[in-house]
Amino acid sequence: MNIEQFIASLKEKGITLTEKQLDQFEKYYETLVEWNEKMNLTAITDKEDVYLKHFYDSITAGFYFDFTKPLRLSDVGAGAGFPSIPLKIIFPEIEVTIVDSLNKRISFLNHLANVLGLEKVQFVHDRAETFGVNPKYRESFDVVTARAVARMSVLSELCLPLVKVGGHFLALKAANAEEELNAGKKAITTFGGRLESMSTFTLPIEESERNILIIKKEKQTPKKYPRKPGTPGKTPIE
Repeated sequence: MNIEQFIASLKEKGITLTEKQLDQFEKYYETLVEWNEKMNLTAITDKEDVYLKHFYDSITAGFYFDFTKPLRLSDVGAGAGFPSIPLKIIFPEIEVTIVDSLNKRISFLNHLANVLGLEKVQFVHDRAETFGVNPKYRESFDVVTARAVARMSVLSELCLPLVKVGGHFLALKAANAEEELNAGKKAITTFGGRLESMSTFTLPIEESERNILIIKKEKQTPKKYPRKPGTPGKTPIE
């Protein structure tokens, strides 16, 4: 996806990019590639691939969920900032908190935020399991996002404890989302969630399947969740 295709594809969805936003995406790409030489941030470094598989793919969440109002968003295991930083560029009013277990990635994100001139962003070095029991963050976010971090049963335990009652958890998935959803139904209910919608579409150009699952938080997550670091992955609730 070249820049012109990126602009045109977003315009089709009602998103018109400003010069400032285009400049931020360009700087994002340059910074990502530069830092990727020092540390492993992404296997995707070709410019057209980054614009399609990282930038555009992250923004697709905004086609199915309203980010235009002020929201507190937490992004779990965002790695190099996906999907929350592209969403933040498009919807600058959202407040973003990224939690990641690798300090090197947090250093990259702090540098990136300075380069892009982002405000109302914070980056926390922590495991999602311990972050989720911290009273400062637990059940305090309007929306929590995760992109390709773990399967739904595991992801629900990491993300739903962070969502306030009435808020939403958005899982960005490739193929097999329905299978994951079926295996994760018990977990979603256990942590206080309910599937609100599942949208399936194809990523332009490469025509690969993508899914966005929107889970509404209907009741508080029981205090015993999330369990200790590593436990959700080893013994998921299914």
